[in-house]
Amino acid sequence: MSLDPLLPTAPARVKALLLPLGQIRTDRFVSFVDRLHSEHVVHLRDVTPDGRPNRNMFSPLAFPDGAILYDLITHVPPPSHTALTPFDLYREPLAVIALADGSELGKETFSKSQSVNGSGPTMVEKSIRALYQELEDLRDQYPKALVHQVLIFDYVPPASTIVPIPEGVLVIPPTEDSLRTTMKTVMCDISSQLLAEMTTLARSFEQMTSIESPVHYSGTRPIPGKEHGANGMPRRNSQYSVPHHDGRSASVGVPSKHHARMSMPPVPTRPAMGSSSSTPGRPSTPVKNGSANAPGNSDGPSEVSSTPSTPERTGSRPVFAHNSRDTSSNRVSVQGFGPGGANDKWRLKGKGRASIVIGSLYLQAGRWSDSLRELSEGATAARSLNDHIWHGKALELILMNLFLLGWSRLEFQIPSVCLPTQDGPSKSSWSSKVDAQAITADQPKHLRNLQLILPELLDKIVNLYSRKRTEAEKLPNLPFAETVIRSCKILTALHMSKGELNQHALDIIVTGKLPAKGLTTSPRLHIVPTRQQIVNLLMEAFPSSPSFSAELLTTVDRASILSGIAAVLGPLGFQRKKAMVIRELVSVLIAGLVEARTRGAADAGVHPAAGLVSLAPGSDPRSGVALDVGHGDIEYGIEAFLELLCRSYGIVALDQSRKITDSDSSIVRDSDEAIVARIHGQSASRFFGFTGIKLNILRACINFAEALPDFNGVLKFSSDLLRTAGSGVAPGARKEDSSPIIFAEEQARFASNIARTWSLAQQLGIQDCEAEYWDEFLVRGIKLEPLPSIKAPIPHAHSALPGASAGRASQDVDPFIYNPFLKKPEEVAQDLLVAGDMATFRINLQNTYDTEVDIESIQVETDGATFEAMPSSTRLGPNRTQLMKLHGRPMEAGQVKITGAIVKVRGCRERRFPIFTQPWHPVRDAKSKVKGVAGLEESLQPIKRPGPQLSPESLGLTVIEAQPLVSVKSTSLSQASVMILEGERQIFSVTLQNMSATPVDFMLFSFRDSTQEPLKAALANRDASPAELHEYELILMKKQALRIPKGTQTRFIEAGGEATFEFEILGKPGLTHASIQVDYTYLGKPREEVTEQFYTRQASLDLTITVNGSLELPRADILPLNEAIPSAFWAKFGKGEPASPEDYCLLSLDVRNIWPSLMSVHIQDDDGLLVDDAILPGNTNRVLVPVRRVFLEDPHAAIPSLNPAQNKQFVVSSTTISPEAERDNREAFWYRERMLDRLRATWTTTKGATRSGTLELRNIRFNPRMVEAIKVDEIGMDMSIQQPDGLDEPRMTYTHEAFTFKVRVTNRTSRPISPIIRIMPALCHRSKHVALDLTRKLAWNGTLQRVLPNLQGHESTDILLGMTALTRGQYELATTVEELRAQDDPGSRDRQCQMEGRPRSDSQNAADAAIGTQGRRVWHSRRPFILTVRDRD
Repeated sequence: MSLDPLLPTAPARVKALLLPLGQIRTDRFVSFVDRLHSEHVVHLRDVTPDGRPNRNMFSPLAFPDGAILYDLITHVPPPSHTALTPFDLYREPLAVIALADGSELGKETFSKSQSVNGSGPTMVEKSIRALYQELEDLRDQYPKALVHQVLIFDYVPPASTIVPIPEGVLVIPPTEDSLRTTMKTVMCDISSQLLAEMTTLARSFEQMTSIESPVHYSGTRPIPGKEHGANGMPRRNSQYSVPHHDGRSASVGVPSKHHARMSMPPVPTRPAMGSSSSTPGRPSTPVKNGSANAPGNSDGPSEVSSTPSTPERTGSRPVFAHNSRDTSSNRVSVQGFGPGGANDKWRLKGKGRASIVIGSLYLQAGRWSDSLRELSEGATAARSLNDHIWHGKALELILMNLFLLGWSRLEFQIPSVCLPTQDGPSKSSWSSKVDAQAITADQPKHLRNLQLILPELLDKIVNLYSRKRTEAEKLPNLPFAETVIRSCKILTALHMSKGELNQHALDIIVTGKLPAKGLTTSPRLHIVPTRQQIVNLLMEAFPSSPSFSAELLTTVDRASILSGIAAVLGPLGFQRKKAMVIRELVSVLIAGLVEARTRGAADAGVHPAAGLVSLAPGSDPRSGVALDVGHGDIEYGIEAFLELLCRSYGIVALDQSRKITDSDSSIVRDSDEAIVARIHGQSASRFFGFTGIKLNILRACINFAEALPDFNGVLKFSSDLLRTAGSGVAPGARKEDSSPIIFAEEQARFASNIARTWSLAQQLGIQDCEAEYWDEFLVRGIKLEPLPSIKAPIPHAHSALPGASAGRASQDVDPFIYNPFLKKPEEVAQDLLVAGDMATFRINLQNTYDTEVDIESIQVETDGATFEAMPSSTRLGPNRTQLMKLHGRPMEAGQVKITGAIVKVRGCRERRFPIFTQPWHPVRDAKSKVKGVAGLEESLQPIKRPGPQLSPESLGLTVIEAQPLVSVKSTSLSQASVMILEGERQIFSVTLQNMSATPVDFMLFSFRDSTQEPLKAALANRDASPAELHEYELILMKKQALRIPKGTQTRFIEAGGEATFEFEILGKPGLTHASIQVDYTYLGKPREEVTEQFYTRQASLDLTITVNGSLELPRADILPLNEAIPSAFWAKFGKGEPASPEDYCLLSLDVRNIWPSLMSVHIQDDDGLLVDDAILPGNTNRVLVPVRRVFLEDPHAAIPSLNPAQNKQFVVSSTTISPEAERDNREAFWYRERMLDRLRATWTTTKGATRSGTLELRNIRFNPRMVEAIKVDEIGMDMSIQQPDGLDEPRMTYTHEAFTFKVRVTNRTSRPISPIIRIMPALCHRSKHVALDLTRKLAWNGTLQRVLPNLQGHESTDILLGMTALTRGQYELATTVEELRAQDDPGSRDRQCQMEGRPRSDSQNAADAAIGTQGRRVWHSRRPFILTVRDRD
């Protein structure tokens, strides 16, 4: 059942004041209250009646179907409420229940005061007796209460002894030991005592001849602890004293302990000393009093003294039946005596009022049928005497009885006094449509009858309360407003039940449980009463309405009335009207709180404008504290009330979709979906209402929270104000207007207010008191900072491992195979992290406000593998975006997703902010079909989100296993620089250190130098000839500037260890710098078992190289040998026997020494020829080297490419040259390569530091003349003569003697040829026309031209020709061999390839096409055969 004090059935409830007794903690006290509240409805059938005959007036046996409804309160009612008794008897507590903690009984510090009753053998018994003593004090402090009871919860009796329990003390076992009926039995026992003591109270009312109407409360603001409560509650019986007694309590602060208890039988008493007995026979109407004392401190509201400054006050004893009868003659005037006189009306009025009060007691006692009887009699009497206020009171209580009977499903008959009179006014507009309204068939008849008269009856009650004959008969504003509010709640329940008084409506009226879903603004005109009629009636209770007089209400009463009005408007769907009322309520509360705070500050000597800072207790004892604030003094839960006000005005709160009544409303969800929903909800709120009004509402809420003080409220509403004043956009490149609508000074004031309030809460030890940051777009981007090149992991496929394929085995030296390890770290996507290594992120923060944001802690928020984020702090400047670096360390391998940042702003809750990279701004929904607050709630639905899409982003990263970290510790080179001569090779060492706890089992060395890029650029030139490309590739492949010397070097570095590696450097022209790159990792398995991607790191060493010249070749030539070489010449080269000039040619080299030191050159070939020469600095020496001539099977073969990555086997020149030139180029290439393969040239310095190197012979370029000098033809022709007489002279004969000229033709190739030979004799040393004239000089037998048979490969044939010289002299015999048909056509090559068993490739066909068709070849003898003819003597 609801605890609403303005519940329609509130007059039927019995107030029970719950007080803590002894030592008890707050949480324990609250739990005990909850256990009692679970049984706050006590049915009379369960209550045991009192056996005393004088205590059976309210016996539960008379009406077992009834029930007592308890209103368990933990605070003393204010004086303005207790002053209304006995008119509103339910306002004063009839039972005082003290709650004690049984677990504290055994402690020595339980009782601080010792008395004669506080002694006992054990500590438990001493504590129980001390509790009983405190119970006696409670009876003196609250004498008006009928029942005083002590409940000891969680009591476990000692096992060693039996502790007696005094009367008035009940023990309750712990929850686990209690039965289901334990608490019900306790409440039934208390109810039994209450019903018994009600008899005495009712008898006292019956004996009273007059009961005054309630008067206006005129007391000023009470001082806590003096005006009311424990120290100022007078006795109940003194309020109903005889008229001639006008006494007061002798002491306001200390109650009189000789007063009789209400539960005791009445005894005659006499006035105390100093009491006045000169009161006239009939009491006069009390006048308004400006006394500062509350009426609750006096003997009754009808006896307010006209002399408030009188210091002496005396209390009066209760006077009961016989005493009042004995003194009644003193009060009766002889004038107007008899029936119909003034005294008779006054007596009847008092009797009728007494009946109404007794009927109210029956209502509270659950005797609803007896209450109807008494109230009907009282109402009839009040109506006949025009006692309007009490007439309305009787009708209101009758209506309560009818509701309770209907709620209990009991039939009832409506009293005739409630029915409309025949001669009364016509039906009001409230019930004009009830007769025409359809009544359901299942509605009971008594409820149907009550429904028909209910609107008119409520209207009648309000009209009776609003009537007045004199100022004294006017009902005070407080009960009138509460009656109006209760009537409106009854009509609201009827309206929410579709105009039917059914069980649902009765549940709302009695229990106060409203439907989960309230009404909307849609019209409900067919339901009677209409909402507008209810609101019109409700506004009469508004404190500033015309129905209210100029009387001032207390702050508590005004707040109670306004909250009750707001509670009616909410379920009806009038959210904006409700917000206006709540706003007025906030203004009232702020005024009262500021006044109280001002008084407290003045008492403490602190200026009231000191703010919340004055609440902080300082170390300086002289510093004043405005309020003595502790942890228990801070108000909680008030923000829910203010949030309802803010939501009605469309305040941009943190979460618009969150319900105020949610059980988990304090939990703020920071998921992406929740944050996006919050942003859309905040955007919808920005388009709702007027921003200026919202800011004013928030300022009022902040002032209210500061006045309480409520730290949570100050923080919440300050952040809501900054959020409401902000733009709520994520500005982009278009520079959207994102500035707040309040000035920078006000922004700074509220931001500092948040930080100051939070600091104060921390000083006071208040936990979870933090604000919510006001900008959801704080994080505008997070990127991974690129790792240093020495730490960046580089991914590789498992096929890239050396040894995984045939082409990878020579990766350290082969420059033409693609080397994936040469990939630079900056060329790899930066999305890799290494487990255990620190990672750096760049985060972009946004601040659209004109005040700084103090970020105490910020760290990245991750999802996936374990990640240790390092918190950092910064100060975000005003109106800017700011970059900062965050650090973190992944702890294990896996996938990590950076989803946002965890940010702790000073004074705000630490929360998660997602990443919003793209700009975004809200867009108003132009198609909204609902207006008002309902339209705002509809716009919060996910399906209605206009404008651009808003989606948080994330950064996906891959964390790999821990990798080793290697650095270059040292090198044998000085400062990583070296000077070297051209052609010289030097070896140096590099020491690598493993600085990690992971070993290195895989290392790959790659080299870069300044000569590679020019060579690669030349290789990319399509206009280069094949010979040039071959030369570039050869230099790139065989003449590397850096390489690893041949030999086995263990490539393993243990964890924390070192390893030294040797490298060789070659001096080359253009070499200025180089670098050694080491790719390393830890595989943990053999290379062939690696089947997945792996990662490496790089360590590099940059070298600075200076290459100086040594020897150079400015000129080179090849000369043929026409004559025999002298033996002395051969001996110079180390050749013992002279060789045939046909087999050698002479290589002429001009060698220049450009190094400033004497150098010796050493040239050697494969045949053992050795040439040594010393060259002075700056001199050029010509060196002659005999070189064996070269025979090539196919000198026109295509020039191959050394790069195996080329798709084609041969490189074809892209230049358009003739086939003859192409053949010449190929011949020059192949003969040059053959010669260079056989020669080696080195140099050595002879002075100073010994240096040695290689003389580069590849600078030699061949021309056709040099090719002819070195080449050996495919056809060999050996000429000789045969003499018949056996002369030994091989080249001499005699005239007129016959000889045979022999020519041996040899096919040096492997292919057959069809030759034709021509022998061409001529005279020596003659011109052509003379040399060829051989008439009468030389005769031969046969023809000089002959066709020879086909010569197979490597075959020879002899041609013999008989000749006779006719004259002496010297003759030249030359031969020429010519092919009969060309053998170089494509068909012949195809046949040859088929014979060799392999098909001919397309690239070979393309290469042959470049040289065209060669045609028939012709070979000439290199030197003619010189024949000497002499005359024989």
